[in-house]
Amino acid sequence: MFNIALFEPRIAPNTGNIIRLAANNGCRLHLIEPLGFDFEEKALRRAGLDYHDLTNVTRYSNYEEFAEAMQDSRIIACTTKAKQFHHQIQYQQNDVLLFGSETSGLPDYVHASINDVLKIRIPMQENNRSLNLSNSVAIISYEAWRQLGFSGGS
Repeated sequence: MFNIALFEPRIAPNTGNIIRLAANNGCRLHLIEPLGFDFEEKALRRAGLDYHDLTNVTRYSNYEEFAEAMQDSRIIACTTKAKQFHHQIQYQQNDVLLFGSETSGLPDYVHASINDVLKIRIPMQENNRSLNLSNSVAIISYEAWRQLGFSGGS
């Protein structure tokens, strides 16, 4: 399948929802620290329900450690600063869908490390800042999965 990565997520319920989403679409989830919450936080567990055991979650102490671990995969930055829409890229097995923090997105040094052709965004109405993180992950990950023929789905 492919990978979902969250750069310094701040809101436990968003991460819990994404854990549940990843369990259902077969993605591996990567969390890049620091997190804005305790990983054992009740709100995280409540949003993720019983799916914690079903998904593969890996934590990294920083972006450099994460990038080293993902060096054999394409990292696709999901950002409001991209020019192309999320459906205009051809997804591949083992791609990494990288999402920024709810409060500040991806920092400049991460943007600089990713080629512009690997930056995507979700279309929105003008003058709106962004969508909720867990909604964005759902939209993009399901488009990627659709392009891969919903491999492994029932």
